[in-house]
Amino acid sequence: MTTPLAPVRGARRSPLRGMWLLGPALVAGVAYLDPGNVASNMTAGARYGYLLVWVVLVGNVMAWLIQYLSAKLGVVTGQSLPEVLGERIRSRWARRAYWLQAELVAMATDIAEVLGGAVALYLLFDIPLLLGGIITGAVSMGLLLVQSRRGPRHFEFVIIGLMSLIVIGFVAGLFVAPPDPSGVASGMIPRFTDSGSVLLAASILGATIMPHAIYAHSALARDRFGRPSTGSGTRTGPSIRTLITATRWDVTVAMVIAGSVNLAILLLAAANLAGVEGTDSLEGAYAAISENLGAVIGTLFAVGLLASGLASTSVGAYAGAEIMHGLLSVRVPLLARRLVTLIPALFILAIGFDPTLALVLSQVVLSFGIPFALIPLVSLTAQRRTLGGYANRRLTTVLGIVCSVLLITLNAALLVLLATGA
Repeated sequence: MTTPLAPVRGARRSPLRGMWLLGPALVAGVAYLDPGNVASNMTAGARYGYLLVWVVLVGNVMAWLIQYLSAKLGVVTGQSLPEVLGERIRSRWARRAYWLQAELVAMATDIAEVLGGAVALYLLFDIPLLLGGIITGAVSMGLLLVQSRRGPRHFEFVIIGLMSLIVIGFVAGLFVAPPDPSGVASGMIPRFTDSGSVLLAASILGATIMPHAIYAHSALARDRFGRPSTGSGTRTGPSIRTLITATRWDVTVAMVIAGSVNLAILLLAAANLAGVEGTDSLEGAYAAISENLGAVIGTLFAVGLLASGLASTSVGAYAGAEIMHGLLSVRVPLLARRLVTLIPALFILAIGFDPTLALVLSQVVLSFGIPFALIPLVSLTAQRRTLGGYANRRLTTVLGIVCSVLLITLNAALLVLLATGA
C-alpha cells in the first residue's frame, strides 16, 4: 500500500547540487515534442494562421500543473500512477478495462512517433517509409537498452541531447522569417471559427497534455529518487521537501522548452506556410520551408523531426511497459514489448495510409485518454492518505479540477462534431 509521508525538513543544499536533481521532467517533456505535436501545430498554423496560438499557451500552462502533480506522486510515494491505481482498483476486470484504454492510448502515441521518424528519414535520405519505420524502431530499442542497462541518469543524458536537436531544428526558421507580432497577439484571444479548428484544438491538447507522459513522469521520478526505505516514509539522500522543490524547477524548465518549441512550430507555419498548397502535411511543410527559407532550414527541420521521433518513441515504450506492470503486475521485457508495439505503425506505413493524417488522428485519440489519467491523478494527489502532509492545497486541487473539466468538455464537443459530421 502507499505510505503517506509527513513533511521532512531537509538540509540546505547548494544550487549546483540541486542541478543534479533535475532530469525526469526533461525526459517526460520529450513527449510534448513528439511528431504528433509537429503535425498538429504545423497543420493548425498552415490552415488557421495565428488563430490557435492561445490553445498552445493554455495547454502548456495546464501541462505544467499536471506534470508537477505526476512527479510529486512519484517522489512522495515512491510509486508510479499505474502502481497506485493497481492497488486502489479492487476489481480485476476494472483494472483490465482501465489497462486496455491506457494501452490503446500508448499504441496511438507509438504510431505518431514511429511515423514521424519514418517521414524524417524519407525527407533526409529518401528512405522508403516502411524501412524508415523499421529503422526508427530499431534505434529506439538501442535507446531503451541505455535505460535498462545503464540506468535512468544515462537515459536522461541521451534524451536531453536529442531534445537539443529538436529545439534547434524547429526554432531555427523563426530567426530567418519571424512571425507578425500583431498576428501573434490576435492569436491569444480564445476563439474558434469552425469544427475544423475545434478538431485541431483537441489534437493540439492531445499532443500537449499526453496521458502516457502523466503515467511516465511518476515512474521516472520513482526510478530516479527511489522508494521510501522505511515504513515511516524516510529515505536516504535528499529530503522529500528538497526533491519536490527540485521537481518544480525541473517541470518549469521542461515546460518552458516544450511550450516554446510547440509555439515556434505553429508560428513558423502561420508566418510562412499559410495559403501554400500541401503544407498541412509534413512532406509539404518540409518542401515549402526548404523553398521559402532555404535548404539549411529545411534540413534542420527534418533533423528535428527525426530526433523527435527517436526520443519520444523511447519514452512512449517506457510508459507503456509501466502501465502494464502497474495495473496488471505483468512485466514484459522492454525490447519484446517494443517489437509488438511497432506492428500497428508499420502496418499503417505498409498500406500507404497518409502519415500526416495518421499523426493528427492519433493526437485526437490521445485527447480522449486524458480524463482517465488526469482525474485519478488530481484525486490521488489531493488525498492525505496518499501523500500525507504533501497532499495538494485546496487551490491546487481546484485548478486541477478546472483543467479536467475544460479538457473533458472540449473532447465531448469534438465527439459530437465527429458524430454529426459537422
